[in-house]
Amino acid sequence: MASATSQLDHLARGDARADRLFRWTVAAAGFFVLISLIGAALTMAWGGREAIGTFGWSFLTSDNWDPGNLVFGGLAPIVGTVITAGIALLIAVPISFGIALFLTEVAPPWLRGPVATAIELLAGIPSIIYGMWGLFILVPFLAEYVYPSLSEYGSQLPIIGAWFDGPPIGIGMLTAGIVLSIMIIPFIASVMREVFLTVPTRLKESAYALGSTTFEVVWDIVLPYTRSAVIGGIFLGLGRALGETMAVTFVLGNANRLANLLEPSSSIAATIANEFGEAFADLHRSSLLALGFVLFIVTFIVLSIAKLMLMSLKRREGK
Repeated sequence: MASATSQLDHLARGDARADRLFRWTVAAAGFFVLISLIGAALTMAWGGREAIGTFGWSFLTSDNWDPGNLVFGGLAPIVGTVITAGIALLIAVPISFGIALFLTEVAPPWLRGPVATAIELLAGIPSIIYGMWGLFILVPFLAEYVYPSLSEYGSQLPIIGAWFDGPPIGIGMLTAGIVLSIMIIPFIASVMREVFLTVPTRLKESAYALGSTTFEVVWDIVLPYTRSAVIGGIFLGLGRALGETMAVTFVLGNANRLANLLEPSSSIAATIANEFGEAFADLHRSSLLALGFVLFIVTFIVLSIAKLMLMSLKRREGK
């Protein structure tokens, strides 16, 4: 009896040690993420201190980016980053929503697998391939068939006409936004599809039994049930678009100036990729690192807004 009790005590102590080791391991993994995040932010902030100290707030409010005279204002790449990501989101969200609904509610079973596989394959294509496709295929097509009419008639629109008053050369923020939208559609569509599949079948069948149409089931059952996860997937795609480099570099034009949608402009990631290797002065490198820190802050703000929205939705659902 005493031997059995001793053996049980030994097993209990072993389980306790294993449990402590497990907690320490997963805690180390969690703290590694936090340390990496803080380290990256501090590294960029420290590297950009010279630019921030030299130009102050004008670094964020001026679009004068002149490496030859060591004058740097980051407004143009900041605006270009936000606008191209916004265009990508405006295009990608409705299409992704339609793809997810088609795969979960409309498509016949034999078609769902191949289409879902194609979406996953699109997500795995390297960004440089999207950039090359955009430069050699999309840009000539838009320049010849789309942008001339858009420039002629869009520039006459009230309020927003100035955004389309530019030469239809095919390279610019609108093209970059289109390429980015194609890149983030697989991510958003995959997330939406997975969360739509979590809706209990009995809820949808009950709605259909009461005479609801497919649209009513989607609007009244599927979306309310998955609203939080859908918003999270959308912001995940937005974060992907904000930090994209190579694809945007190919089709944006890389002109460090404020421009309309049809003119070449720049983004933070593209500017850093184009100039960091050739930066000849410490102030130039510091300005690029400061841009990286700004991109970090913008992405952090976007993801924080997403988190706050999700928390607000959960509180409402709790009520």
